[in-house]
Amino acid sequence: MTHTKPSGRPAISIIIPTLNEAESIAATMKSAQTCTGVEIIVADGRSSDGTGEMAKGLGARLLTITGGRAKQVNAGAMAASSDVLLFLHGDTRLPGGFDKHVLNLLTMPGTVAGAFALRIDGSEIGLRIIEKLANFRSRFFQMPYGDQAIFLRANLFRSIGGFPEMPIMEDFVFVQRVKKEGRVAIAPIAVTTSSRRWKKLGILKTTLINQAVLLAYFSGRDPVRLASWYRRIKLRS
Repeated sequence: MTHTKPSGRPAISIIIPTLNEAESIAATMKSAQTCTGVEIIVADGRSSDGTGEMAKGLGARLLTITGGRAKQVNAGAMAASSDVLLFLHGDTRLPGGFDKHVLNLLTMPGTVAGAFALRIDGSEIGLRIIEKLANFRSRFFQMPYGDQAIFLRANLFRSIGGFPEMPIMEDFVFVQRVKKEGRVAIAPIAVTTSSRRWKKLGILKTTLINQAVLLAYFSGRDPVRLASWYRRIKLRS
């Protein structure tokens, strides 16, 4: 099923923020290109591994944006020409037929945004548990995270001010704002994201760190200091 606008504009603009994603950007873009009527905008943070050039060579519109992922996705959204925006991480692959689910969900009464179920690339039992917990959270609480490819209409994105330009937790705060406008639906099919961040620090350690960041944010800790602490942990590992 092909979705195009009578004006010739794409039905969906896919915005991919990247920083040193040369190992995964080709697969990510290939998954996005399985459907017609989409445009792909890569907002690259001056990668040192050629990610931006690779993406451009594969057909993406390339923007070079520094200052963090929130600034990257906001710049990509401003450059988009579609009425529907989909935010895709550089190490995450979209499922086949994703366009049909995106556009159909956004026509449902009361639904203002959506995301996909989560699948993590890897065979470890711990990853299956994380998937189940993430999918329960996103469906029951309507709180998907950024690695689930959040999508919504461009006019809503602009009206709520886009992603908050904070160094960590920007997707969490963004979805909280979106929820105030209506339902956040979860598609019955899953995106597939890389397991590298879980494997780098260890599945249990990564999960505990993520929960610690969440609790610290809710307790009022400064996001800048939280981001600095999070980066130090990753560097030590």
